[in-house]
Amino acid sequence: MKRAANQHQEDLNLNNIVSLQFDKAAKLLKLSPGLLQQIKVCNAVYRMEFPVRIGQNYEIFKGWRAEHSQHKKPVKGGVRYSEFVTQDEVMALAALMTYKCAIVNVPFGGAKGGVKLNPRNYTVDQLERITRRYTSELINKGFIGPGVDVPAPDYGTGEREMAWMADTYDAFHPGQIDNLACVTGKPVSQGGIRGRREATGRGIVFGLREVCQKQDDMKSRKMAVGLQGKTVIVQGLGNVGYHAAHFLQVEEGSIIIGLAEFEGGIYNPKGLDVKKVFEHRKNTGSILNYPGAKNFSDSSKLLEMECDILLPAALENQITAENAPRVKCKILAEGANGPTTTRAEEFLLKKGILIVPDIFLNAGGVTVSYFEWVKNLSHVRFGRMEKRRQEKSMTELLAALEELSGKKIPEPMKKRLSYGPNEVDMVNSGLEETMSEAYQEIYNTKQATKGCDDLRTAAYVVAISKVATSYLELGIFP
Repeated sequence: MKRAANQHQEDLNLNNIVSLQFDKAAKLLKLSPGLLQQIKVCNAVYRMEFPVRIGQNYEIFKGWRAEHSQHKKPVKGGVRYSEFVTQDEVMALAALMTYKCAIVNVPFGGAKGGVKLNPRNYTVDQLERITRRYTSELINKGFIGPGVDVPAPDYGTGEREMAWMADTYDAFHPGQIDNLACVTGKPVSQGGIRGRREATGRGIVFGLREVCQKQDDMKSRKMAVGLQGKTVIVQGLGNVGYHAAHFLQVEEGSIIIGLAEFEGGIYNPKGLDVKKVFEHRKNTGSILNYPGAKNFSDSSKLLEMECDILLPAALENQITAENAPRVKCKILAEGANGPTTTRAEEFLLKKGILIVPDIFLNAGGVTVSYFEWVKNLSHVRFGRMEKRRQEKSMTELLAALEELSGKKIPEPMKKRLSYGPNEVDMVNSGLEETMSEAYQEIYNTKQATKGCDDLRTAAYVVAISKVATSYLELGIFP
């Protein structure tokens, strides 16, 4: 996905943008300047350059790991593989992780990592060697470990890379029982958790479901309550964007009218079948030329099409001061980290667009990563201890009801009612509850805080307040 061009000499440095967002919220809180500065700064950054043999030569790779806040341990955050990654970006993303974890009440500090490369330019074998060498660098400096710093997938990485990282860590620490908890987002067969792959996308849907239940917000934008029938344009058909679009369409009845990727975009006002588009891309190598859809060679133009919900789920700085005046959505749902610049946000808020911020909306990934981490430490699969017992208890209850009423309960209904939740059911239930509670807290904070006029500022107020409480309870600040 291309980054937006800076035609208005706008500051697109994500670290500066996050800093401005923080300052806006901090002004509304009665906290000491020293405490606010401690919360704001990035505690530690490890910059590395390491050699990996590629073909007949050695290539030097630049990598980073930033640990933003150790107010809670371990720290947590993804590892990004991108040719655009920089130290400032990694530091900003680590800060966002701190605030994100606080908002959804996950007991981690924030961290982030990155390696400057384009994964498409390397073979699987080469990527494995790069990943293992990067992991060994983190191990040598103490920037990874179950109780220290727990990486996860991010842009350009996935389950495969996490399995390589976990295996490398295990090789350096033989015999330690909690080694699998050193990373999350692993394959299920390697200690992962069911539901993690789709967690960020599903969390976005749960979050938007809460947003669209607020009658006043929907009425002021001339929309009906709920997600049913709402038109949606999604930028990015990776793990996050695909699952968000798929669940919006299949489970909520939303109409996906546009999909954008780095090679271009497609649009159909009557709706696109997300699963079929994904299959089309697998077969042809592109989402373009999907039957019945209009092609856009410049995918950024889709961001300017009229829709109810615009969901950028790729990289940061996609909506800037240059294109914000042409954005026509009613709700901007930030599935990616930092997709909206500061000046763009000013334009959008003046137009009455409801911005659902990244530090809330894409927190589903870290929430389920937390579940995976807990599973790895407990060494018990969720549902294993209670599933059968719940099914047996419900079966006995239904049998008693039949006996007392003298009527038979239809078998399909009996089977449905007696079903005991498995791991993915419990994960999704926990994620839904987390996103619901978090949004209610943000919404109530916005209503109760004088001078707080938007959801992003409210989310930062919630996050800063919780991190501040942790420091104050430790007695670090008076």
